[in-house]
Amino acid sequence: MASPAEGGADPNTKKDIVLTSTPIETFADLALIEPLQRALIADGYKKPTPIQQQAIPILLEGRDMIGCAQTGTGKTAAFALPLLQSLYHEPKAVSTKCARILVLSPTRELAGQIHDSFGAYGRYINVRRTTIFGGVSSQGQIKAMARGVDVLVATPGRLLDLINQGRVCLDEVDAFVLDEADRMLDMGFIPDIRKIAAKLPTDRQTLLFSATMAPGVTKLANTLLRNPMRVDIAPESTTADTVKQEIMFVDRPAKVKTLLELLDNGIYKAIVFTRTKHGANRLDGQLHKGGVKAVAIHGNKSQNARKKALEAFQNGHLQVLVATDVAARGLDIDDVTHVINYDMPDQPDAYVHRIGRTGRAGNEGIAISLCDSSERHLLRDIERLIGKSLTGGAAPPPMKQGHNDGPSAGKGFNKKKPFKSHRKGPKSGEKKPWQASESGKPSGDRKTEAGGEAKQKRRRRRSRPGQPQIKREAA
Repeated sequence: MASPAEGGADPNTKKDIVLTSTPIETFADLALIEPLQRALIADGYKKPTPIQQQAIPILLEGRDMIGCAQTGTGKTAAFALPLLQSLYHEPKAVSTKCARILVLSPTRELAGQIHDSFGAYGRYINVRRTTIFGGVSSQGQIKAMARGVDVLVATPGRLLDLINQGRVCLDEVDAFVLDEADRMLDMGFIPDIRKIAAKLPTDRQTLLFSATMAPGVTKLANTLLRNPMRVDIAPESTTADTVKQEIMFVDRPAKVKTLLELLDNGIYKAIVFTRTKHGANRLDGQLHKGGVKAVAIHGNKSQNARKKALEAFQNGHLQVLVATDVAARGLDIDDVTHVINYDMPDQPDAYVHRIGRTGRAGNEGIAISLCDSSERHLLRDIERLIGKSLTGGAAPPPMKQGHNDGPSAGKGFNKKKPFKSHRKGPKSGEKKPWQASESGKPSGDRKTEAGGEAKQKRRRRRSRPGQPQIKREAA
């Protein structure tokens, strides 16, 4: 529902209003110009999503707006289409180093995808656009800005660097878009955003989009927007209905083997999330050893490497993309069938963003989380945030530290194999780490067995007759 956040003092203050008395069935009902409608038809768009239905009329009126919507709801088109229409109706020359529309995004990948979306929607109108982000040489970016552009999509750090070098000027910005504001907050970009905003004209249209409205995001909105309208497409911190969520309780030593078996269980295209960059690289190597075509993507990878990895994954050459939370917000791939949380996220709202990578564009998806005993408090935080139990109310099974007990599926875990994987499964009769041995105890792994044999050998050596016994005295 769309409502005004009165006075610009508190975007959470709402007064319900009616935007339109007629149902919106097509993009023509939104009064979009013919070139934009033609581009949408060419890209296969048929009916506007809820955020597009509510946001586009507000933005066409030139109002400031806060959009609180989950990822995958079509919010890029919700702000790109009306801004492109304003460029079409109000053409004017842009000075050197300047831009008319500035969009800030938290990651390079997301910046590139927003840039491409403006190109796709604006293919039948004359729009100059460019991107500015780190990880690549700035020379091409400086050259593009020297001519002036209509649309500039940037990450805060590199943009601020070029502003300070005198290579970018924000004096002619008519519209400022802050996308994924909650992720900006998490990544520590708020000081840079405030510095950038201070260089913008006061007479501008400002849009802020966020999947969650954390207190820090609300505070930022209070300072940047004037009498904004607020559009809420779903309750904050909820997960999409198109994503089926499952929990598997797994001891950490069994996570890799469990993941390999899941991937051999008919998973076509999956994003697997780890907590750290090092963890992503390590898991990438372990998956390769297990015969899975995978690649890791995170902030330490060069822009070229990240681009190649994404292209290979999008084109179906890879089964798995291993990613960190920094990369999560920049991924917009419609046919991801599964998201797997190899590590539970430290921040509960990151869970919402992670699983939003599947179940996009009307498709259904599955999110599976591998939760070990040290992460159960993180699971409880997630359940509190999203307002529902992910275990179906059942208590998790007890776990013993140091034992490779393996997985225990939460409610609704599907063990069917809908189609054959490219990898061979475990050999018939092969013992799983969580299967009981003949003695009824967990079988353990080779390292555990080898360790037991070594202890027996040491005991035998110590007990040989004639061997001097060394007695250790307390200090």
